[in-house]
Amino acid sequence: MIVVTGATGSIGRALIERLRGHDVLAVVRRPADDLDCDHAIADFDEPATIGRLLSPGDRLFLNSSLWPGFVRAHRAVIDLAARAGVAQVVAVSVRDATPGAKLGGGMHGEVDAHLRASGVPWSILQPSGFMQNLPRDVRDGHFYGSYGPKEVNYIDARDIAEVAAALLTRPVGPDADHVLTGPESLSHAEIAGEISAALGRPVRYVDLPVPEMAAHLERQGIPQPHAADLAELMASTGDGRWASTTSAVEDLTGRPPRPLAAFLRDHKADFPR
Repeated sequence: MIVVTGATGSIGRALIERLRGHDVLAVVRRPADDLDCDHAIADFDEPATIGRLLSPGDRLFLNSSLWPGFVRAHRAVIDLAARAGVAQVVAVSVRDATPGAKLGGGMHGEVDAHLRASGVPWSILQPSGFMQNLPRDVRDGHFYGSYGPKEVNYIDARDIAEVAAALLTRPVGPDADHVLTGPESLSHAEIAGEISAALGRPVRYVDLPVPEMAAHLERQGIPQPHAADLAELMASTGDGRWASTTSAVEDLTGRPPRPLAAFLRDHKADFPR
């Protein structure tokens, strides 16, 4: 059986679609009858509820949103997966994740290190920024950041799901990290231009110094110190380190990742009017 956590998220839903015809169990916090597969109620806040769903030989897709208990919960689920004798864990991380890094990069880094040491066969997906996050960043024809003028890479979450599906449905291979990127890297000014063309109305990227961006995020409801850390993270990923691309999506799925234009064509309705 393939056990999918985070089944109602942008990656999870796309993964469930791609696993049709396989024996799949979606792990959800509340009933989700719109998922086209069996599902069970469990919660990362109580890792044992997920552990009880695992059996020898299962394949586990490990993914959830970030919250203060993320590291503790994911480590516990990994330990339970090892105890249950699962055949493989495919985990979603983030590009450049490492223990001690800011925000999600540090949290994922700690979980990744635990998984690598667990004794369970593993694949760690390390995607760049999600295209699916762009619509929520656009407000009143603007979106803000501290990325500067250099290129940053984004990937469609559907491509992450297709990589996961490929790994979960083929014979378990060697343990590996997979850095997943979209096919192109663009500056945020260029991204704004692509969004403008897709929507048929102007959208402008506004680049702010880190302190001003932190204050802007606070006004949006993000508390300190997370607002400051997020602004600094934007500046660091915008220094060119996320500009390179990899062939991992095509290597693993047999087709190239979707460009931003394809994502925008399919998701125009997700942007605020």
